[in-house]
Amino acid sequence: MMRNRLTILPFLLSMLFACGPSRASDLVLTGAKIYPSPTEPAIENGTILVHDGRIVAVGPVATIKPPRDATVIDCKGLIITAGFWNSHVHILTPGLLHAEKTSSAEITSQLEAMFTRWGFATVFDIASVLENTTLIRRRIEAGDVKGPRILTTGEPFWGEGGTPIYVRGFLEANHINIPDVESPTQGVERVRQQIHDGADGIKIFAGSVQANSILIMPLDLAKAILAGAHRAGKPVFAHPSNLAGVQLAVQSGVDILAHTAPEGGGPWSSSTIETLKSKNMALIPTLTLWHVEMKTISPAEFEKGMNEVILPQVRAYSEAGGQILFGTDVGYIQQFDTSEEFMWMSRAGLTFPQILASLTTSPAQRFGFASRNGRIAKGFDADLAVLAGDPATDVTALSKVRYTIRAGNVIFSQK
Repeated sequence: MMRNRLTILPFLLSMLFACGPSRASDLVLTGAKIYPSPTEPAIENGTILVHDGRIVAVGPVATIKPPRDATVIDCKGLIITAGFWNSHVHILTPGLLHAEKTSSAEITSQLEAMFTRWGFATVFDIASVLENTTLIRRRIEAGDVKGPRILTTGEPFWGEGGTPIYVRGFLEANHINIPDVESPTQGVERVRQQIHDGADGIKIFAGSVQANSILIMPLDLAKAILAGAHRAGKPVFAHPSNLAGVQLAVQSGVDILAHTAPEGGGPWSSSTIETLKSKNMALIPTLTLWHVEMKTISPAEFEKGMNEVILPQVRAYSEAGGQILFGTDVGYIQQFDTSEEFMWMSRAGLTFPQILASLTTSPAQRFGFASRNGRIAKGFDADLAVLAGDPATDVTALSKVRYTIRAGNVIFSQK
């Protein structure tokens, strides 16, 4: 009897492995032009094979045989890149703000309108209500809601009297309390608490817009907050507003400037650019934001400000080899369409590979995901953006998204 069992066991095992892994988790995208990364040549008529949320093969169609029972998406005439990152968003829209009272369908719809519709498989929220944002994140991870990977700073930090004038009414209307940080000790304790509660980074207002001035955070406070965040291995973003805010960010050791600095100044000097670069700071241009914010001025004044101040800041930092991260400030602004941001980045002198890097490899590297995200390669996360046009010939095609795929799951498809 024992001999029969020993004879049958290898047969059963061979049948099990012959069947292979569950084909329900296999996805094949075939026939596309594939940009594996910003620095690699495109694969014409390529195939990507995904299993259990990871890429297991990528190459020309002729070299990859799809598993028999895989789900196949015909991508003939389409373009595939790694899934996009938006490194500056806010989980603060009415459709997301009270997640405990909001249905899964409503949250999915809002996340689609803001993020997945535009190819974002990962977003970094850099000012929101931490408890609410982590609830949305848990619902996404549980499969209850379709949405991107969400990293978050939770509530931002500003000094005494530093609540920005443009958010005071919003905070009051929505019963959101973000207290001033009045001392370095208080700042360190709040950093500790927010990271304990799930924050992936910290956001400071280095320069906070007030009624008739910009309030610069005290340097000792900024340094204490930064030290607490960096001890925990977390990145720190800064809202600079003006050159003094940029200088405060540099002196305190900030990792990422969340904006350019249009207030009260012009193009950054070569010494400023060299300092930012030497500190390995990243810059998120958020160029569309300035168009939204400056709608009250004449078109001629707006173009002057963009051409003489804002675009030169981005151009100079990019040309110096500074790291640029894509971000839109969506959630604060309600313009979800990303095509204008790509247009402005192009006008600032960034090429398609540089813009693609700002969406993929650069944020993956900056935020510690470079070993598994940001490229289309074997073993990497199957986070993919499938586009209806080729951004190498028209960079705004990066906004023409047909599918967004996260961890091998389609989280957006064009109807």
